[in-house]
Amino acid sequence: MADFDSPEFDEAVKGAYDRARQEALAAGVPVFYIDADGRNVVENPDGSRFEIEWIPGAPSGRNYRTIRELSSRVA
Repeated sequence: MADFDSPEFDEAVKGAYDRARQEALAAGVPVFYIDADGRNVVENPDGSRFEIEWIPGAPSGRNYRTIRELSSRVA
């Protein structure tokens, strides 16, 4: 049985997220997430990252607005 309250589990989840994020970006799909500073972010396949604000009730694909561009990720 998995120990969900362990450093090993945390590392496994982080690894799975990192792989899924890379696969999505490689496939040309933007990735949405909340960063370490609590900001809603969209990361595009070209590496650009933007802080966004969600628009409740708006149709998919038009349900957020860009607040500002964020600096690039450091590898």
